[in-house]
Amino acid sequence: MDLTFTPDEQAFRDEVRTWLSENAPSEPLPSGDTADGFALHLEWERKLFDARWSVVSWPREYGGREATLMEWLIFEEEYWLAGAPNRVTQNGIFLLAPTVFEFGTAEQQDRILPRMAAAEELWCQGWSEPDAGSDLAAIKSRAERDDDAGGWRIYGQKTWTTRGAFCDKLFGLFRTDPDAERHRGMTYLLVDLDAEGVTVRGVDRLDGDEGFAEVFFDGAFVPDADVLGGVNQGWSVAMSTTGSERGLTLRSPGRFMATAHRLVDLHRRCREEAAPDLRDAVARAWIQAEAYRWYTFATVTRMVDGHQPGAESSLNKIFWSELDVDMHRTALDLLGSGAELDEGAEGATDAGLWMKGYQFALSGPIYAGTNEIQRNIAAERVLGLPRK
Repeated sequence: MDLTFTPDEQAFRDEVRTWLSENAPSEPLPSGDTADGFALHLEWERKLFDARWSVVSWPREYGGREATLMEWLIFEEEYWLAGAPNRVTQNGIFLLAPTVFEFGTAEQQDRILPRMAAAEELWCQGWSEPDAGSDLAAIKSRAERDDDAGGWRIYGQKTWTTRGAFCDKLFGLFRTDPDAERHRGMTYLLVDLDAEGVTVRGVDRLDGDEGFAEVFFDGAFVPDADVLGGVNQGWSVAMSTTGSERGLTLRSPGRFMATAHRLVDLHRRCREEAAPDLRDAVARAWIQAEAYRWYTFATVTRMVDGHQPGAESSLNKIFWSELDVDMHRTALDLLGSGAELDEGAEGATDAGLWMKGYQFALSGPIYAGTNEIQRNIAAERVLGLPRK
């Protein structure tokens, strides 16, 4: 692949960098998984949208700039290096939106995408259930046909719903043919969380943030217009979403490069007191983040030539999730006893964000499919090893 950027790509980078330097918050916002922090993040999202930066790769009619995949990666690099806020719209714009572009009708695209881009409707993911976390095919939540109303009545429970307490809508899988085989008979539904028969209940997290939720359905109505990709076709539609979740869009390399740069800076400040071997750990983290960056650029180069990542996205997910844990664990080792000072504590280094980041990083090997499951997928579908 060509390791240089074109003049147009460099000009795009300069434009992004200039805008962010003039507009990104000078101090970190409170966590977007708290009610107050979520409201402040929404203000930022709408500022991004007004400047047409919220969905740079989307068509202009939906609020984008029609940026190329390479330009999107450049935007992500500059965004995270500028210390800009986490994207509370991410489950919509990075996971659902690519699926709507691929499977949605023209009416669904026109109805859903502009409001998503403008942060006027916030989406959460309804995948996991009790006894059906990484085994998505084991879901039991069901949808029953209501011909008189022209839609479906849904029943069951979804859990581990990120920012479910604050979102307006949920996308998820529901079993519509109870007699079908495990991977069949499911339908991908778009659910209004304000609908009668929907109950959202917060779940306590280790870090105290209240956005995490579980969602219960007791006969809530979903119209036919909110079936995405066809009845009983939910598995193939969901695989498109999981490809986005494990592959390019959910965790771009820019996020990890920014963390690596912050880690190097932390080491410079703490090296006098730090154990000598931590120098190697910091160097290794930076090298791995850089490797992930160039791996992703190589993937995009192949995609431009028509290649579509498949099971290899499982390798991608394993790498970035474990890299995130390793970088934050190294930071805590550098901080020593000071690592115990949490966000907002007096005397906390970097406002306690390393501990906050570590607590979140621990979930990375679990969400988007546990890494144990991803290793099985990679072994069977990438390496061609036999199943036990």
